[in-house]
Amino acid sequence: MQVIQKVCCPNCGSAAERHYISDNQLTRTQCPTCDYLMITCTLTGKVIEAYAPGIYAKR
Repeated sequence: MQVIQKVCCPNCGSAAERHYISDNQLTRTQCPTCDYLMITCTLTGKVIEAYAPGIYAKR
């Protein structure tokens, strides 16, 4: 089962979608405006995959 929620993008503030995928216990947040993507484990909150243009990671 998959539930889709409309949210504000944490990267640019535009309209984005959050997909709760219960079959795989994943949450995927994606924004078509800035190409933001964050996939996390619903149980642990750990990041599985992330892509956020314009956000730089510190070394």
